[in-house]
Amino acid sequence: MVWPFGRGNGADDDSNDNRAPPSPPSSPRKPIRWDDSLNKTDWTHYTQPSVVIPTVLLTATTLTLIHVYKRFLRRIPSSDYIRPALFRKSSVFGQVTSVGDGDNFRLFHTPGGRLAGWGWLWWKRVPAKREELKGKTLHIRLAGIDAPELAHFGRPVQPFAEDALAFLTEYIGGRRVRAYIYRRDQYERVVATVLVRRGLWRRDVGLEMLKRGLATVYEAKYGSEFGGFERKYRAAQDKARRAGVGMWAAERGGWFGFGKGPGLETPREYKVRMGRVEAAGGEKAEVVVEKKAAGSSTAAKSVAGQSKAADRRGAKKA
Repeated sequence: MVWPFGRGNGADDDSNDNRAPPSPPSSPRKPIRWDDSLNKTDWTHYTQPSVVIPTVLLTATTLTLIHVYKRFLRRIPSSDYIRPALFRKSSVFGQVTSVGDGDNFRLFHTPGGRLAGWGWLWWKRVPAKREELKGKTLHIRLAGIDAPELAHFGRPVQPFAEDALAFLTEYIGGRRVRAYIYRRDQYERVVATVLVRRGLWRRDVGLEMLKRGLATVYEAKYGSEFGGFERKYRAAQDKARRAGVGMWAAERGGWFGFGKGPGLETPREYKVRMGRVEAAGGEKAEVVVEKKAAGSSTAAKSVAGQSKAADRRGAKKA
């Protein structure tokens, strides 16, 4: 039956009768924990090869550059900054700023040399003033040799000490050298074999001093260091001694240098004698020192001319 007051017709009523019944009320929503509602990072994005590969390459490159800097480009201001692991495995390159004795000098470390900018970049220049170099240099002791002693701690100067100092100053003063470091000695000096470029060749500084008779092979029982060159050093000393070069001229005397001279006190013998004198103390020790010093000075004067001529011949050969 059609409802007389309705807006629809019978067809509409039939369609309404065919509608699906309303769904039953949904079950109550479960409570959500507060931490589950936070926005969490989707880590799957970071596992993609397009992200992993560049990250690994960047990390490896950074670590490599840090290692290269620490190993080759970081400047060592003094011997206190040399790690024990570097001894006998590394070398230092730098410029000689001063020579203090016949067998030691000061070195300003310039890692990388000119390739790293030293000498032509304005912020990488070796200081020229002494006060600017304070605490910034390595004290290097030539390995395997012992040069005549200058006047130190009240001790008299040893013959040929000035000659050794003059030669070393002229040979390496202001030049760039490479020092193969071995250890620290009792005076906090770095014992090293030192090479300097003279012309086309690199020369072993200690070996050159032995050839000219301006040093002897290091003879102390403890602390000797040769870096594997002891045999070569002793051969050079024996050759200079036979030729009467430098300080070895004191062993010669008589006509034309044939015969026995007043004798030679080696640097090692000088140190031992001075140690005994200082241990004895008193006026008697002072008299002994004066007599020994006077005798050594006389011997040095008697061979001064011959020594200088031998040095000139050695320099021409070098």
